[in-house]
Amino acid sequence: MDKEKIRTKGREAAEFSKQGVELIKAGKYKEGHSYMRRAYLASKECQSLINEGRVQKTLEQFEEIQAS
Repeated sequence: MDKEKIRTKGREAAEFSKQGVELIKAGKYKEGHSYMRRAYLASKECQSLINEGRVQKTLEQFEEIQAS
């Protein structure tokens, strides 16, 4: 699991979300929605990276059990 990639994607999602909220408050709904969509996608990618690390760890544990 690459913790730095996860942190980067998390920060990216937060920044997109913040910009989206600011644009929506300013009345720029189309642009705001676009940023919120980008935040959602970055968040999903972050979750995918987290889950990938969990699966990898589980597989490693399983392989250790089988080797015993």
